[in-house]
Amino acid sequence: MVSKISAGVSVTVEIFYQPGYSNPLNNEYMFAYRITIENHNTFSIKLLKRQWFIFDSNGEYKEVEGEGVVGLQPFIEPGEQFQYTSGCNLRTEMGRMHGTYFMENQNNRQQFKVLIPPFEMIAPSKFN
Repeated sequence: MVSKISAGVSVTVEIFYQPGYSNPLNNEYMFAYRITIENHNTFSIKLLKRQWFIFDSNGEYKEVEGEGVVGLQPFIEPGEQFQYTSGCNLRTEMGRMHGTYFMENQNNRQQFKVLIPPFEMIAPSKFN
């Protein structure tokens, strides 16, 4: 598990290898990640969009952008949190991700960035 606080918002990431959705013989490795976003500010925030940078151990790189997360643009009140689970498929046993959430202060409508901490995805077979 990794965490980072930026712009008054805490982002915590938990990573899970998904053996039932992976097929190592075809170089398909599926990982799930659960993210908890906690608002430590004195104002409500809205998550507008996200940007991910995904790397695998072959040097492959993907950039993914989109509105909200898992089809939602959640509002997070001061002291509250929002949690969601999503996934990433890789062509190798190891990879890493990091990114940015683009948020909006609901008091003054100013937008700001919240950093998503880098995290590693490693299939358990890599440890054998």
